[in-house]
Amino acid sequence: MGMTDESRKLLVVEDDPGLQAQLRWCFEGYEVIVAGDRETALAELKKYSFPVMTLDLGLPPDASGTSEGFATLEQVLADYPLTKIIVVTGNNERENALRAVALGAYDFFHKPIDSELLGFVVNRAYRLHELENENRRLHTQQPDSPLEGVLTGSPEMLELCRTIEKVAPSDATVLVLGESGTGKELMARSIHGLSRRSDGPVVAINCAAIPETLLESELFGYEKGAFTGAFKQTLGKIESANGGTLFLDEIGDLPFPLQAKLLRFLQERVIERVGGRKEIPVDVRVVCATHKDLQLLISETKFREDLFYRLSEISVRIPPLRERVGDVLLLARAFLERYSRQHGTTMHRFGKDALAALESYHWPGNVRELENRVKRAVIMADQKQITAKDLELGGESSSQPQSFDLREIREQAERQAILRALSHVGGKISQAAELLGVSRPTMYDLIRKYNFKT
Repeated sequence: MGMTDESRKLLVVEDDPGLQAQLRWCFEGYEVIVAGDRETALAELKKYSFPVMTLDLGLPPDASGTSEGFATLEQVLADYPLTKIIVVTGNNERENALRAVALGAYDFFHKPIDSELLGFVVNRAYRLHELENENRRLHTQQPDSPLEGVLTGSPEMLELCRTIEKVAPSDATVLVLGESGTGKELMARSIHGLSRRSDGPVVAINCAAIPETLLESELFGYEKGAFTGAFKQTLGKIESANGGTLFLDEIGDLPFPLQAKLLRFLQERVIERVGGRKEIPVDVRVVCATHKDLQLLISETKFREDLFYRLSEISVRIPPLRERVGDVLLLARAFLERYSRQHGTTMHRFGKDALAALESYHWPGNVRELENRVKRAVIMADQKQITAKDLELGGESSSQPQSFDLREIREQAERQAILRALSHVGGKISQAAELLGVSRPTMYDLIRKYNFKT
C-alpha cells in the first residue's frame, strides 16, 4: 500500500533481526521502518518526519554496551527534538533507562517485549505528538493583533481580552488593576495598539520607581534654569506622549502633592513645565495601573477620591495566575520553547514532577515569576528534562499535586462550599442549607459525611 499524509510512521532502531520482526508485528497500524544502526536511523530521520521512534541502546559497534545507543539518542534529540523517543533496555538496566529519560527520552521499556504494553506506550507518545502539533498550529494561527502577546485559554482572561477590544477604540481613561507580575503594562500596550492612536507614541513611567523630588519634572518637564542642573528645556513624559498614550504604572504610589497637579491636567488637558508659566495643551490618552487598593488609600487620605474617579472611567482587573485555569502549563511551555531557542539549546521538556509542581504552586509573583523560573531552569538545567528542582519548586512553597480524580475534585468543591456557607451564616444550619439550595435533612447528611462539628 502506498504512503499517504495520514500514514502513522514509526522508526524502530534495533539490530537484532528476531526483535525487528517481532516489533514489525507489534505495530500493524503503523508504517514501520527499521534501522539497524545509528547511521541508518539518522538517514531515515532525514528522509521522513517520524513522530515516534523506539531505540535499543545496544547498537553496533557497541552492541554489548550502551555508548552507541546514547550517542544516537543525543544526536536525535539535538537534530529532531519533536520526535518522541522510547528507549528499549534490558531488565537489569534501570540506571540506563533513567539516564535516557533524564537526557530527554519520552519513556523507556524493558525487554522482553510485551507487545500489548509497548503498543500502548507508542500510541500514547503518538497522541501526545499530535496534541503538541495542534497546539503549535493554533499558536501560529493567532491573529496578528496587539493582544497576540496575551497567551491564555482561561475564560476569565478571554473575557478580559474582549473587554480590552471594546474599550481600546475610545479615549476613556482606563485603570488596570492586578497583582504584581500579572501583565498590566502588556494590557496597557494592547489598549494603545487597538486605539486610533496606535501610530502615536506610547510613553510609560513607573510612579514608584522615581524619587518624589524628581517625579514632577519627569512628568511635566522643566524650563531651562528652573533648578540647579536644568541646563536646557526638557519635555516631560506627558508632553512626550502627545498624540499617543501615557501609561502611568503604580499610580497608587503617586505622591499626594502631585495628585492635584495630575488631576488638573486630566480635567483641563494642559500642563505647565516646572519653572514655566505657559499653559501647554496636550492630546493624550491616559492608562493607569496599580496593584494597590485605591479605595483603602482614599479612606486613609493617601489618595484623592476626585482623582480616582477621573482615572477609573473604565476599570479592568487582570486575574492572578492562580485563578487562570490551565494557563500555568500553557505559559510555562511557551516560555520553555522561547528560552530554549534563545539560548541555542535543543528543546527542553518538563518532567512529571515539574508539571505537578507548576500546577500546585501558588504563584505569588504571577506570570513574571513563572517566566523567570522557567528561564533560570533552561540556563541551569544539566539535562534536557526540566525537573521541579530545576524550577526551584517543592517543599513548603508547593502544595500537593492537583488530582484528576473527578470524585475527589467534586468532594473537595462540595466541602469548601459547605464551609463557606456555614461561615457566612455563623454556623446556622437551616440558613446554610438555604444558601446551598438543599434541604435541611440533606444538609445534616453532608455535615455527617464530611465530619463537620456543629
